[in-house]
Amino acid sequence: MNSLNKRLRDYGLTIGSLPTGPNNSITDVTGVKVGHCTLDDGPIKTGVTAILPHAGNLFTDKVMAVSHVINGFGKTTGTIQIEELGTIETPILLTNTLSVGQASDALVQYMLEQNPDIGLTTGTVNPVVGECNDGYLNDIRGQHVRAEHVLTALSSADSSFAEGAVGAGTGMSCYGVKGGIGSSSRTIELDGTTYTLGVLVLSNFGLQQDLVIDGMRVGEQIAQIERTSRSASDRTAAVPLTEEREKGSIIFVLATDLPLTERQLKRICKRCAVGLSRTGSFIGNGSGDVVIGFSTANRVQHEPTASIVPLRMVHETSIDLAFRACAEASEEAILNSMVAAKTTVGRDGHLRVGLQEYLEEILEQTRA
Repeated sequence: MNSLNKRLRDYGLTIGSLPTGPNNSITDVTGVKVGHCTLDDGPIKTGVTAILPHAGNLFTDKVMAVSHVINGFGKTTGTIQIEELGTIETPILLTNTLSVGQASDALVQYMLEQNPDIGLTTGTVNPVVGECNDGYLNDIRGQHVRAEHVLTALSSADSSFAEGAVGAGTGMSCYGVKGGIGSSSRTIELDGTTYTLGVLVLSNFGLQQDLVIDGMRVGEQIAQIERTSRSASDRTAAVPLTEEREKGSIIFVLATDLPLTERQLKRICKRCAVGLSRTGSFIGNGSGDVVIGFSTANRVQHEPTASIVPLRMVHETSIDLAFRACAEASEEAILNSMVAAKTTVGRDGHLRVGLQEYLEEILEQTRA
């Protein structure tokens, strides 16, 4: 099993109809690895998550990539060049909003050590960093992420990784409960070959009353549980999200081994918004919702051996399966990020309760 935490399917809930990969994870795409560094000490609730598209040198052997902005209230690095050139040449880092600079600097240093030609006999490098604001639980002004934390996340990257309140997800909130890191995958078959599409999310968005799980209006049921079966002292540190504005964010990282052009990859990445809306989000004004997607099938060499290079792609009439795979994996990845996350008390006693504390009771009520 890929995840070290409980996940949605452990509760008998299945999203969509397509089969998952063996671990139901972004790392079901061959070569993809994920690593974390978790900072969890009193009011410090933050960290770094690293996604490696393949195990080789990404600067010399780039993957084709795109970025897609669903709602642009965010602070990423590297997406302009991704859009212009259609490639990724570094690992992808996720962290908190005010640590993007530190993470970017550390990622540049990591790439310089691997490639002594960068900035001398060849061009510079384009670090890719995404973020969400974990300031409700984390002492975000302290800017606690350091270069060594980035290197820990990179060096620990593996096909097996934890989800929930870990790495960049340590201090994140989602639909008024604890959010964080979640992942899911789907497989599709074209011309007798099986291809995999995987999604990893950093979830930090949503109003509690809007949460929907597999068609169930779970957010409303959570509110009812709080009203009827919890004393006021149980949740004195929690601020009901119904009293807050929607101002969170989500980062999607989409990986696939399906051969695609950048245009086709962009079309698939747009379907992350379908999975997002199925969980109840209306994509609010203050939400930074960004997708970074890559395909490992078509590589771009930094030093080409020829001026004309071959490119494989899916015929457009067969792309609907990939659209469905993206929508299903995105939805389940978001839900896994909450199911896997533990109850967390952070800065100034702020509390986010893990979804697991509600889910069994809600399912019992639904099945009664």
